Amino acid sequence: MFRRAVTVAFAIAASLAVAAHWAARSQNLFEKLVMPGPLIEGHAKLEQDCVKCHVPFARESQTRLCLACHKDIAADRQARRRFHGHQTEAANRDCRFCHTDHKGRNVDIVQLDRETFDHTVTNFQLKAAHASVACDKCHVQSVKFRNTPQLCFDCHKTNDRHKGALGQKCDGCHNEAGWTQVKTFDHKATKFPLLGAHAGVACAVCHAGERYSGVATACLGCHQIQDVHAGRFGAKCESCHGDTKWKPARFNHDRTKFPLRGGHVKVKCEGCHTGAPPDNKLATDCASCHKKNDPHKGRLGSRCEQCHQDSGWRRTAAFDHELTRFPLIGRHAVVPCEECHRSASYKDTPLACASCHKDQHHQGRLGKDCALCHNPNGWARWRFDHDAQTKYPLTGAHRGLDCHACHTAKNVEKVTLQSGCYGCHRSDDVHQGSFGRTCERCHATDSFKRGARPR
Repeated sequence: MFRRAVTVAFAIAASLAVAAHWAARSQNLFEKLVMPGPLIEGHAKLEQDCVKCHVPFARESQTRLCLACHKDIAADRQARRRFHGHQTEAANRDCRFCHTDHKGRNVDIVQLDRETFDHTVTNFQLKAAHASVACDKCHVQSVKFRNTPQLCFDCHKTNDRHKGALGQKCDGCHNEAGWTQVKTFDHKATKFPLLGAHAGVACAVCHAGERYSGVATACLGCHQIQDVHAGRFGAKCESCHGDTKWKPARFNHDRTKFPLRGGHVKVKCEGCHTGAPPDNKLATDCASCHKKNDPHKGRLGSRCEQCHQDSGWRRTAAFDHELTRFPLIGRHAVVPCEECHRSASYKDTPLACASCHKDQHHQGRLGKDCALCHNPNGWARWRFDHDAQTKYPLTGAHRGLDCHACHTAKNVEKVTLQSGCYGCHRSDDVHQGSFGRTCERCHATDSFKRGARPR
């Protein structure tokens, strides 16, 4: 039973295959019978497959199938470029109206008439000298029309007297009327517009040997031999000079970190800029230029502007003495600087009173620290509290004594006295030391004669 079923199925499949084979042969035979003629050489491979170009009973679909294979033509029609995009009929009509097939292998279905072809419907219109050029001069047989080069350099490379040095955009200087008719070159389209005196300079002056690319645009590229500064101010000549003429030169120093004020305005550039780059970047402190003229020999540092003005060295500014270790108060405030600063050296000026004020009254009996008693308002205005500032309060008859009565030694380094009575009153001791040296056991500071009784 199973074998019988397999045999039947095989028989049916074989019958279908035979039927399909004869149907295909019948269709090919039919197509051959109705085919108008052989296809062109380029379409010959499609003769056995009509559906590649035809849809039964739908002739309007034929153009769609053509463009499905000829994609470059379809793109031209879509983008409205080249012949099939510019020419009205080629852009809108069905392909079969111009390109009929089935005329034989060697038939030309393009039907291009070179004598009457309108080149204005292409991407390259023939103007001036190009209008009389034979087609074969530009259109080589081995290259499709659409692939014909369009740049001047592509056709005229052998005629380029510049040897490619100016690039391949010949239309920048030449036109289609002829190579010798050079049009005016617009230098504004370059990175170096011709302004001022440059506008009248002949091309060959800068472009020697017709060298146009790689020409330096910096001033020194052409004018280095005219640089009277010998490179001291760098390569940016336009910072001071204009393109009309070299003189007068102007430079706005206010745009730098060192605006010119006072006496600096009249100083020549070379007065400060003496070296060549990179030495032309100068320091802005006064001492960098005026070190040789510094009477202080650098002892006061480099901030000269603390005392001086840029209008002149002799015009000293008001120096704030409060910022020093010796603020000027009292009568010191009106004393001329030269009274204390006898030389150009300011920093080593001594601060002690005795260094300026000779102690002719005390002659050193009370030490060198005058400020303990005196103040800057005047020598006569002095005040010293012996009770509070020393370990020996003045009582009784001691209170009215003159300082020199006890402080008799001159030019002492340190003010020190014995605090016992015997230190000063030894010569007044009527007891001649028989009662010892502790006088205060019997006597008071009011008077020796009004002594206290022994305890």
